[in-house]
Amino acid sequence: MNVKKILVAGEGEKLFLLGNESAVRGIFESGVSVASTYPGTPSSEIGNVLWKLAKEYGMYFEFSTNEKVALEVSAAASASNLRSFVFMKHVGLNVASDSFMSTAYLGVNGGMVILTADDPSMYSSQNEQDNRIYARLAGVPLIEPANPQEVKDFIKYAYELSEKLHLPVLFRTTTRVSHMRGVVNTGRVAQPPKKGIFKKAPEKYVPVPQNSRRMHKELIEKLKSAEKIANESSLNEIYDFGGKLGILTSGGASNYVLDAVSEFGFKVRVLKLGFSYPFPESLVLKFLEGLDRVLVVEEVEPVMENDLLALVGKKKLNLEVLGKYNGFLPRIYEYNPDIVKDGINKAIYGKVSQKSFVKNSIPLPSRPPVLCPGCPHRATYFSVKKAVKKLGLEGQVIYPSDIGCYTLGVQPPYETADFLLSMGASIGTANGFAHSTDQKVVAFIGDSTFFHSGLPPLVNAIHNKANLVAVILDNRTTAMTGRQPSPSEPINGMGEDAPEISIENTVKGIGVEYVKTVDPYNLYNTEKVFEEALTRNGVSVIIAKHPCALITDEKKRKRNVWITFTINQEKCTRCKVCITDLACPAFFVANDGTIHIDPLICDGCGVCTQVCPEHAIEVRK
Repeated sequence: MNVKKILVAGEGEKLFLLGNESAVRGIFESGVSVASTYPGTPSSEIGNVLWKLAKEYGMYFEFSTNEKVALEVSAAASASNLRSFVFMKHVGLNVASDSFMSTAYLGVNGGMVILTADDPSMYSSQNEQDNRIYARLAGVPLIEPANPQEVKDFIKYAYELSEKLHLPVLFRTTTRVSHMRGVVNTGRVAQPPKKGIFKKAPEKYVPVPQNSRRMHKELIEKLKSAEKIANESSLNEIYDFGGKLGILTSGGASNYVLDAVSEFGFKVRVLKLGFSYPFPESLVLKFLEGLDRVLVVEEVEPVMENDLLALVGKKKLNLEVLGKYNGFLPRIYEYNPDIVKDGINKAIYGKVSQKSFVKNSIPLPSRPPVLCPGCPHRATYFSVKKAVKKLGLEGQVIYPSDIGCYTLGVQPPYETADFLLSMGASIGTANGFAHSTDQKVVAFIGDSTFFHSGLPPLVNAIHNKANLVAVILDNRTTAMTGRQPSPSEPINGMGEDAPEISIENTVKGIGVEYVKTVDPYNLYNTEKVFEEALTRNGVSVIIAKHPCALITDEKKRKRNVWITFTINQEKCTRCKVCITDLACPAFFVANDGTIHIDPLICDGCGVCTQVCPEHAIEVRK
C-alpha cells in the first residue's frame, strides 16, 4: 500500500493497515502537532511513516537522540498547548522514565499520549517487561487496543481523556497488535496548529518539594476521576455467552479469548478492558455478579490478576480467581489461541482438550538472525579476532556489546559479545571490567547508540583513567530498526538537510587522545589499528566507518551496477576459511564438497577476496 493513503484517505474510507500504521492515522485524526521518538521495534513503523508524511501533514516530527529526550520534546509541546505524541519500545520507557514520572506530576495542557510497544516473547528485545506496571507506578491512565481499528480509535479517545484529566496517557501495544494488519475505517483528518504558546507558571511546572507535595495530592484526585471515567468507558465491553465462568482480559490477549469462544462455543462471560487502569472496580463488580470463577487472560505479568485479587479480598467475595499464580496460564512469553483455549478448558473442565486451532503443524527449523551479506560489522569482527590472535590474547579479551545489529557478534565464529545490559551499556560496563580485571577490554557500540547513551560512559572512562578500547561501528544509519537517521547523518526526521555531528570530533573533544577511523572493508589496515590499540594503555577509540549493506545495495540498484563474486574451483583448496572464519551467508558447501558463492545473495563487497589464502575468489564474469 502507498503510505500516503494513510494521510490523504477521506472520511469513511477503508484502509488495510498495520497496527503501527493505524496509530499514525490516529494522530492525524487527532490533530497532533508534535511527535518524537527514538526508533525501536516493535514501534518502528510509526516513525518510518511519519518520516514520509509529517511535513505534508503539517506537524513537527523528530528522531530524538534517545527516548528521554523524545519524551521531553513532547512534554514541552504539551505544556505549550499543543497535542503531542511520543512513542518507543518497552525498554525505551526505562530510559524516559525519569522525566515520565515528573510529567505525571506536572500534568498536561495539550493532550499527550505516550505509546509503549511491549514485546512479549522478546522477538527483538533483551527482556520481556510489562509496561502496564509503569502506569501504576507513575499514576497515569492506561489504554490497551487489541487491533488496528482500535489503535486508531483509542488514540483519539486517549487525547480527549488526556485533556479532560490534564494527564499524559500511556498507550500500550504489543508486538502482535503493532504488526497485525486489518481493515480500518477512517475518520476525518484534523489539521494541527503549527505553534502554541507557553504561559509561565513555576508553581505548576517546577517540581521543587513545595510544589511536588501539592502535585502528588492533585495526581491522586485526578486518578479518582479517571477511575470514574473508566467505569463508564465505551472502551470496556462485556460479552455474555452464558455460564458461571468469567474471563477478564485486555489488549492483544482478548483476541485469543474471543477466537476461542467463537471456535469452541465456550459458555463464558467476558470483560474486555481497553481502558484498563485505573482498574474500573464498579464495572468489574457488575461483571462478577452471578459468577463463581474468573480466569484472567493477560500477557506477561499478572497485573490485572493482582487488581482482581485485591478487589475480591476487599469486598470479601466468594469467588475463585484463576490465572498465572495457580498455573492456568503461563506467566512468560506471548500467548496464542491454543494457549488461551487450553486455559479456558482447564477452568471449565479441569483438563486440556485435544482439539487445536493449528492443524497438522510442521516443526519449523531454527532460524537465528545473521549479519547481512556485505555487513561491515562482519569485517570489523574478522579483523579484531585476527589482531587478538596475532597478539596471543585469545581467550583473554572481554567484549562488552550493545543493542543493535552488532549484537549478532555473539554468534560463532566471531564470539565478540560477552556482556550486554542495555543501550549504551557496552562502554559503561567496559569501565567496570577495566577497573575490576587485568584483562583487555574491547567494547562495541553503534553510531546511533553512541549518541543515544554511549557518550556519558566514554566521558567516565576518560575521567576515571580506564584502560579500554571502544569500537564505534558507524554504518551511517540506525540499521536494525529500519534505517532511521541518526545524528551522524546529514538528514533529520522531517527529511530535511541537517548538521552532521562528527563522531571523531566529538570523541576528541572530550579528551580521547587515540582516535582512529578505519574502513572495515580494508581488512589489513583495520587489523593493524586494532593491534596498535590493544597494545597501548588508556582509552582508545576506533571508528569503523562504512555504510550499512542495505544502503550500498540501494545505491547499486539505482546505478544499475552490480558485481558479484565466484570461486575459481581450480585454485580453491577447500580450506573453508571463507566459511569458518568470515562466515558470510552467501557461501555454501555443495554435496560434492566444493565451495560456492550464491550470486543471488552475494553483496559484492569484496571482503572475502582479502580472506582467501589462495586468491581463489574472483569477480563473476
